[in-house]
Amino acid sequence: MEKITSYLIQSTVNTSEVRAWEEDILLPTYEIGKEEKNPIFLEKRVYQGSSGAVYPYPVVEKISDEKKDKLYHALFIENEYIKVMILPELGGRIHMAYDKVKQRHFVYYNQVVKPALVGLTGPWISGGIEFNWPQHHRPSTFLPTDFSIEEHADGSKTVWCNEVERMFRTKGMQGFTLYPGKSYIEINVKIYNRTSFPQTFLWWANPAVVVNDHYHSVFPPDVNAVFDHCLLYTSDAADEL
Repeated sequence: MEKITSYLIQSTVNTSEVRAWEEDILLPTYEIGKEEKNPIFLEKRVYQGSSGAVYPYPVVEKISDEKKDKLYHALFIENEYIKVMILPELGGRIHMAYDKVKQRHFVYYNQVVKPALVGLTGPWISGGIEFNWPQHHRPSTFLPTDFSIEEHADGSKTVWCNEVERMFRTKGMQGFTLYPGKSYIEINVKIYNRTSFPQTFLWWANPAVVVNDHYHSVFPPDVNAVFDHCLLYTSDAADEL
């Protein structure tokens, strides 16, 4: 795992330019089981705006106990300050975001793809930044998205991931932009109601970060409600707060 991580974080840009590219990579993975053949009409799992119903999405109820190297088609975007890896095969999530100056991951990087059966349709993984709509941990959080790379006149570049979800036929897009000479990533999100009917939805980003006594969360002044979801690790067990 360390060898793979060392390869992923190595710098390929040393000047004030932005590079974006596609590349196949190997990641240690616990494979998911087969999708259930018959629809499962789950109800009464009310949480974060979800009733639990996921039809017409199939449900997965098994995860392999064996770890194997699996090939993923990754998208990279990098400038002289940061390097970001996006996995369109896993919902278009940011899987790795690396600070090249301080030589550290500024979102939590999970070196192993090991799903847990906590998502609406089953598989869900921790780490990185997950993007969710129309409810809960997005039913397609472990499914592939379409993607494209866009170049701009100012030298910046954007990686787009998008899909049309099956439950309400809404289209969601997230665009990841890096600028020359800037040490931050800009994320643009667009949600489209493709039907003639009103649709309600919950949209949220789910970043994972490593915290310590000096960690602070800073929110805009118009934010008046915040919900934190964290794990506190002890020597014997992990307690969820």
